[in-house]
Amino acid sequence: MKFNKWTVGLAAIGVVSLASAARADEKMSQLQTALSNTTISGYVDTAASRRPGTDQNGNGGPNIPAYSFSKNDGFSLNSIDIAIDHPEDETPWAAGYHVELMGGADSTPALNNSVYPETLGFSSIRQAYLALRTPIGNSGIDWKVGVFDTIIGYESTSDPSNPNYTRSYGYTIEPTTHTGVVGTYKVNDEISVQAGIADTWNDNFSAFGLNGTSTYETQKTYLGAVALTAPSSWGWLNGATLNAGIINGIDSFANGNGSITSYYAGATIPTPLTALKAGASFDYAGGHDGLGDVWVGGLYTSYQINSNASLNLRGEYGDGDVSGTLYASAPAGIPRNQFEEATATLQYNLWANVLSRLEVRWDHAAHGTPFGISSTSAAGIKNNDFLVALNLIYQF
Repeated sequence: MKFNKWTVGLAAIGVVSLASAARADEKMSQLQTALSNTTISGYVDTAASRRPGTDQNGNGGPNIPAYSFSKNDGFSLNSIDIAIDHPEDETPWAAGYHVELMGGADSTPALNNSVYPETLGFSSIRQAYLALRTPIGNSGIDWKVGVFDTIIGYESTSDPSNPNYTRSYGYTIEPTTHTGVVGTYKVNDEISVQAGIADTWNDNFSAFGLNGTSTYETQKTYLGAVALTAPSSWGWLNGATLNAGIINGIDSFANGNGSITSYYAGATIPTPLTALKAGASFDYAGGHDGLGDVWVGGLYTSYQINSNASLNLRGEYGDGDVSGTLYASAPAGIPRNQFEEATATLQYNLWANVLSRLEVRWDHAAHGTPFGISSTSAAGIKNNDFLVALNLIYQF
């Protein structure tokens, strides 16, 4: 084994031994080999927003819509995300890992973070799982064992992956994070399926700590999903996707006192115009613990103006039991409330690695005054909310 001149010099005066130096060099080589395929990635997400007429109400909370991570006027550090990956290789019994740390106002997996988003702080661990493969059939099953993102939904907890800055109501009523195990099996190029088991319907870190274990330890949550992809023989529909999934289990927000079922279906569809893409989603969440039920349908379009600019549109309509999670401020005698939103996002990449978004959003509730009490001079305005936001995300 060759040693550098400094090691030889230190050995000559008795400071180190060549045997210990050889062992240290061997350990360093092993470490370098282990880290050779490791990658680090992430992003920093910031925003400035303005929504007129949303001063704090008498209860101390802002008069803002009830979608996830909704914020009042001002500047915000939405999230800092750092991911460390050692991906699986192509061998039949491959292994790897994924560790993702996340902090900021948008970092806590929760059904509705709209009341005091500035107090949510750092949840630290967003995902941390082993990636394992078992050889079955033509492709094998790829497992995630640990803490992982949910398997349903049109939008992601990763901000840069979404077409809009603000979250949808569909995302709001979905789970975001699970602790357990989930496997993915690719039947062929057109079909893949997922199935898993987890502690709870959604890990609520503030209620249960990292692992989200319910008070009924023998009751678990079951996850299943299927993804279909259109083949190249379908012409301009090549690459269109259809996803559907069901998650049923312990409702972590009810402290283990009930269960909830989520149904999801979503599609992304190319069009004959190469620059134009469309999407649709449907979410239903039904609680068995007095939380009621809510459903949301959404439509998405994205038009690529040029290599740097795109226009992304989203529209949603929802209907929910007023005892549930969204807009429970309907007048007496109204058992359900309806709500809708329309969002337009202009994305223009001015700087390298930076997503720059200018967004305008309108929210409306059919009954009550969920955005505050109307004054006599502005009757009815408090069931409407308007937002203008600038969003900047640096990705690395």
